[in-house]
Amino acid sequence: MRVRVKSIALLVLACLTLSIAAFSARPSPAHAGSGAPAPAAGIAWRAWDRGIEESRATGRPVLVDVYTDWCGWCKRMKAEVYTKPEVRDYLEDHFVMIELNAESSDPARYEGKAYTSRSLAARFGVSGYPTTVFLRPGGDHLVSVPGYLESARFLQVLRYIGDGYMEKGVSFQDFTKQSSPAAPHR
Repeated sequence: MRVRVKSIALLVLACLTLSIAAFSARPSPAHAGSGAPAPAAGIAWRAWDRGIEESRATGRPVLVDVYTDWCGWCKRMKAEVYTKPEVRDYLEDHFVMIELNAESSDPARYEGKAYTSRSLAARFGVSGYPTTVFLRPGGDHLVSVPGYLESARFLQVLRYIGDGYMEKGVSFQDFTKQSSPAAPHR
């Protein structure tokens, strides 16, 4: 009996693993055949060094989209969240947007040190994808938000950080109580 239960458990685990792998490996329609996430329409993504320089010059905080080429949820976030006009418009008005491939050896400088994109993702403690890293203007780490977020929730996070509530010490829970997705924001 014990062997049969163990065999069934292993079979269920194998099926679940294959299902997750199949979903993650599925290319987005816009990028069928390409491993890279589909670019979000209208988003002006920057490379690391250029984005940090722009943040310093403009005084705007940085949003870093940490992704991998094989990540299905990263592709979904690009296709379903970053393409929403309200998300895209808010990002363009409040943030400098950087893409960081967590498996790339592209060079990047941070805090006066040389990194690769891979080692920089590790520096921020990224262990799952997508992860959205927020930096203060000029590059100081503010917070990392792991995982896929649907657009309304992602927009709340953007407003919480972009409108300065986090820096003012307002908890995210209090912020979400006093704001609604339909409420006007600056």
